[in-house]
Amino acid sequence: MATSTSPKHVCSPRPGLGDRLGLPDLRGSGRFVAANLIDSLGNGMMMSFVVVYFARTTRLSLLEVGAALSLGQLLAMAAPALIGPLVDRYGARRVVVAGNLVSAAGFGSYLVARAPWQIVLATLVVQAGANAYWTSSSALVVLAAKDGERPRWFAFLRALRNIGAGTGGVGAALAVSIASSAGLRAVVAGNAVTFLLAAFLIGTWRPRRKPTEGSAASRADAPKTDLGYLTVLRDRSYLRLVLVNLVFVLTAMMPTVLLAVYVTGYLRSAAWLVGVLVVINSALVAALQTVSTRWTARCRPSTLLVLGTLLNAVAFVAFALLVGLPGWAVVAGAVLAMIVFTAAEILRTSPIGELSVAMASEQALGRYLAVFQFSWTIGGAAAPLLFTSLLSYGPCWPWIFLALISVLVVPMASGLDRNPQGRA
Repeated sequence: MATSTSPKHVCSPRPGLGDRLGLPDLRGSGRFVAANLIDSLGNGMMMSFVVVYFARTTRLSLLEVGAALSLGQLLAMAAPALIGPLVDRYGARRVVVAGNLVSAAGFGSYLVARAPWQIVLATLVVQAGANAYWTSSSALVVLAAKDGERPRWFAFLRALRNIGAGTGGVGAALAVSIASSAGLRAVVAGNAVTFLLAAFLIGTWRPRRKPTEGSAASRADAPKTDLGYLTVLRDRSYLRLVLVNLVFVLTAMMPTVLLAVYVTGYLRSAAWLVGVLVVINSALVAALQTVSTRWTARCRPSTLLVLGTLLNAVAFVAFALLVGLPGWAVVAGAVLAMIVFTAAEILRTSPIGELSVAMASEQALGRYLAVFQFSWTIGGAAAPLLFTSLLSYGPCWPWIFLALISVLVVPMASGLDRNPQGRA
């Protein structure tokens, strides 16, 4: 009897929960993930209140505090140029461990800083450690990620950092409300401890997937060809990326430097509103960052960057319009503005991180990332003095400035990914 055969239907397995959420493969990277969470917790505890901390624990004026913080960061501006070759020579993990130890010492010195020169010195140490970490962090993503998973890793780590920052921000707001300057000193001490723990975790992390010779992972944690910084400075496409990120840095400094001072000093709202806004930002990023990366996987990175900059402009205009409104309207308007700001952050985070690696030369990855880090260093150094100076002319001026530069950077961000070097 003849038998008929039907064609086989090969069913592809349904994606797992992690894939549907846009998560990367985390196997072998538990300590790396934990270090990022702990580090972000400490930063969240302190960074949203750093200006308030020195304003309450010293007799200095707000402008003096802002100037001291900016000067300390300006003095640390050369740090990425020194760190890039160290990453190329010793590998990213060793540099990150050293940077965390330096940051722990810097935050510890905040406890005894009273005079302007002491704040400058402490900020210099903190920023030097931060530069070591952030210059190397993208290289650690290369080390942890499977092929094709870098955008997911950038998104996941951003979400993870926001969870830690939000939790830390709530703790800091509670400490300020209950214990004032004593609570802030406790926050600083706790922050120093988190950096020590993060250093231990990164130092003992060994990825399960061993990098093969010539792979992106091996290049991220091994010596490279000794190409100088002139190679990077001749790369016009990469310098364009750095300039775009500089604008993003200034906008990203808003919650850290401007928000607490603006809400408590000019809107006459309680410190708890700052904590609520930080929680909203952190919760939305934690919930939507990785999923958004999966949803927008087919979008051009430059399209996401442009949309993010335009949403930033809308958010800053909304913050500016809060002055003079009644209390309930201030709360509602601030929440709405923070939601729009967070949407912009979600859209731009993964593309800018991925491009910082994808457009870099594999033979000098550390130096390329060091130049990219300069946008963070310059923006971070300028923001405290810039924002406090603009506030001295009126509460709306920082928001007007941020909205304008967000609009002006759109032509530069548009089409940024048309000629990627694809060498990372």
